Amino acid sequence: MITKDRPDSALRTLDRLAALPERPPVVVVDNGLDPAVTEALRAHPAGAQVLAPGRNTGALGRNLAVRHADTPYVAFSDDDSWWQAGALRRAADLLDAHPRLGLLAARSLVGPEQRDDPLNELLARSPLPPDPGLPGRPVLGFLGCACVVRRRAHLDAGGYHPLLFFGAEETLLAYDLAAAGWGVSYDPSVTAYHHPDPGERPGRTVLLRRNALLTDWLRRPVRLALRHTLALSAAAVRGDAGAAAALGGVAARMPAALRLRRRLPLRVERTVRLLEEYVPAASAYEDAGERRTT
Repeated sequence: MITKDRPDSALRTLDRLAALPERPPVVVVDNGLDPAVTEALRAHPAGAQVLAPGRNTGALGRNLAVRHADTPYVAFSDDDSWWQAGALRRAADLLDAHPRLGLLAARSLVGPEQRDDPLNELLARSPLPPDPGLPGRPVLGFLGCACVVRRRAHLDAGGYHPLLFFGAEETLLAYDLAAAGWGVSYDPSVTAYHHPDPGERPGRTVLLRRNALLTDWLRRPVRLALRHTLALSAAAVRGDAGAAAALGGVAARMPAALRLRRRLPLRVERTVRLLEEYVPAASAYEDAGERRTT
């Protein structure tokens, strides 16, 4: 579990994780800077191993947690998400039965009403052909707080990329898992609950657009990355302040992106293109829409 400056929410999530029949060992990465919060997390009856890096590590906190875990599989939670009773046992059974499965995307139910996250339908309708070596539907996307990863696969793929930090970071990890030969699947028989804060999340869309374009420069063909850069630039010229901010973030990180660039294998690039025919990506650069790849 990763958390930052939300002790009440984090402690409630620990209550729910501690009540699971699987009794999973819990690793918490506290991205905040308040020692009192860290101590409160350590004092919780869940007996979590609490890591305090002393800075906000963003999504990279999940990498830190995976390195400290001593189990073959790791289920991710944020401080506002947790797992249905029996879901972790089901996930472990699926990972046991499918040794090529690197990451299992779960069904996410949102809020007290337990509404299906819209991503569930996108994943369930993935156009990728069935794979007899994988359960459920093969996908190239997932929700970071509702997935279970094979620890070896996560480490093999390099985990979440440091250049993205936070925001749509799941897409790049899915690409890297596929490039390393691991499968990514959605199986709705594994369920997580997500109770996000209903308040505004300032700057979120800018991060999503920035990271979508950085992902292109890190892994996709140059011609495609240039086309999407021009689309975001055109939106900025038309007065889209979010596009301008996203473009500035990309420019600041471009030297590192080019240095760390590693093209996807052709087989994975073809899969990504198949998905983009199903869920066009252009709107992420032309307007404020959020891109999520199935």
